[in-house]
Amino acid sequence: MKILYIFPHPDDESFGPAAAMHAQLKKGHEVYLLTLTKGGATKQRVKLGVSVEEMGEIRYKEMQEVRKTLSLTDMIVLDFPDSGLKELDPRVLEEAVKKHIENIRPEIVITYPVHGISGFHDHLITHAVVKRVFLAMKDNGADYLERLAFVTIPDSREPSMSNGKFRFKHTERELIDCIILLQQDDIEAMKKALSCYETYKATIEASGVVEKVGDRIYFEIFMENQKPVLSDITENIR
Repeated sequence: MKILYIFPHPDDESFGPAAAMHAQLKKGHEVYLLTLTKGGATKQRVKLGVSVEEMGEIRYKEMQEVRKTLSLTDMIVLDFPDSGLKELDPRVLEEAVKKHIENIRPEIVITYPVHGISGFHDHLITHAVVKRVFLAMKDNGADYLERLAFVTIPDSREPSMSNGKFRFKHTERELIDCIILLQQDDIEAMKKALSCYETYKATIEASGVVEKVGDRIYFEIFMENQKPVLSDITENIR
């Protein structure tokens, strides 16, 4: 089965989804990655003293190492403006996403959930664009598209406001449709993918992402209510 992940930035695929990608590749699925920007606007460029364009090329080279590390079936990196997707005509983004879906013809498309996990506007726009393209293509006869899923984290269920500060909400647990239990080699693959981003080493270590992911990856599945939850994103597809 073909699975296409679509994210806005380099390293989005490695902060968790890489472990699921590795698990899916092990099972013989084709796993593709489409990234909308080269991520050149990151603050890391200031520390390195390079331009947005130069930083984009640095991150692009790091992504090539991720591709090799995970043995992705294919990877495409576009060059839309990092941190600038909100300024674009969304139809331009939609056409680019549509083109790559048509080329790959995946059964499953995966992107960020509506909250984008972090709330970053590039994440939110990517969610909206991918969802709209998926539905429009289905309406226009792209019958190979079977499932739209969102890689996510479950909400902590803590109060939405504490000490006068709002807490960002994630996916309600009842909306989780698939939980992939990771094997140790999946977790090691995620660590190796993260280590490809040498310019982000300090940030990755400070984030504690490996510990936060733990031994499972969560997905919402759009317009499906899977109970009991699936253990594989390809389950219950004809």
